[in-house]
Amino acid sequence: MPNAPEPTRDDASRLLRRCALFAGLDEATVRQLAAHAHRRRFAAGEIVFRIGAPGQSMMAVLTGTVRISAPSPDGKEIVLADLGAGEVFGEMALLDGKERSADAAALTNCDLLVLERRDMLTYIERHPLIAIKLLEVLCERLRRTDQQIGEIAFLGLPTRLAKALLRLGGGAPQAKLALSQRELGTMIGGTRESVNRCLREWHRRGFIQLDEGWIIIRDAAALETLGTGGGKDT
Repeated sequence: MPNAPEPTRDDASRLLRRCALFAGLDEATVRQLAAHAHRRRFAAGEIVFRIGAPGQSMMAVLTGTVRISAPSPDGKEIVLADLGAGEVFGEMALLDGKERSADAAALTNCDLLVLERRDMLTYIERHPLIAIKLLEVLCERLRRTDQQIGEIAFLGLPTRLAKALLRLGGGAPQAKLALSQRELGTMIGGTRESVNRCLREWHRRGFIQLDEGWIIIRDAAALETLGTGGGKDT
């Protein structure tokens, strides 16, 4: 997909301020960073980078959603995170200069703001607040990954699926999710068939509604019970 027009410095500054990573910086520093940023556009399904690729930049999501995933030894995909506007990724390779540790792909049409490692390291050295915020981002990602690994290792599929639907719904009582059963399977370490059976049973019991590719949460309390290991596993 053709690259988006380069943003003006004012536009880039405004876009960077949407990211929690840069929100606490003074205006002069944000404008200096913005002067080094460039914008890239990706179509839905397009690869941003592959695991093992050289890591010389980090990205901030301006619009759209980017999926971070990793291949499993048996060739399946494990979804690590879906990142939306205001979130950053690629920060590990930016800090250590090593290869990418996961795949990144545009889940929808995306605009990204790219910051090169050589520029970011200079500002990290001068502004400890950026380093602290990067550590917070890394810790949050590590906690999320540890939680996901623990769920896959120790919880049954219905419990994992209920937790995933509630997370994706963001706490909304009637959340409407556009996810395929294959995508849900990759998120929770299950097969499309097992996810299908579970969703159909929950649809029958009124916990959710399946409507032309949408999953609509109808009874969040029932999913919360399943997510704590209560209720009858299906």
